[in-house]
Amino acid sequence: QVQLVESGGGSVQPGGSLRLSCAASTSIFRRYTMAWYRQAPEKEREWVARITTGGSTAYADSVKGRFTISRDNAKNTVYLRMNSLKPEDTAVYYCHTQNGPYWGQGTQVTVSS
Repeated sequence: QVQLVESGGGSVQPGGSLRLSCAASTSIFRRYTMAWYRQAPEKEREWVARITTGGSTAYADSVKGRFTISRDNAKNTVYLRMNSLKPEDTAVYYCHTQNGPYWGQGTQVTVSS
């Protein structure tokens, strides 16, 4: 069993930045490709980014060049640095073990002037 706890969400103006964190309860985290997803009101959950155990990354076209995913295996934590935020980035952000069944509870990100 792996518990994932996200933090770092909040409200920010367009053009601003946030860094989300997702802390795992166990070092088993290191075996998983980790991903961030998001879900806006009345929309389906969508994939945002992923990072493999070896550090290879991939991004959705909508966030490429603005968001950066990283991981610190010593801290059992994955991060999502979000720059140049837009109102359409407003959503609940979730971390997920992409090759496993675990999800965090989500953290709200609101981008508004």
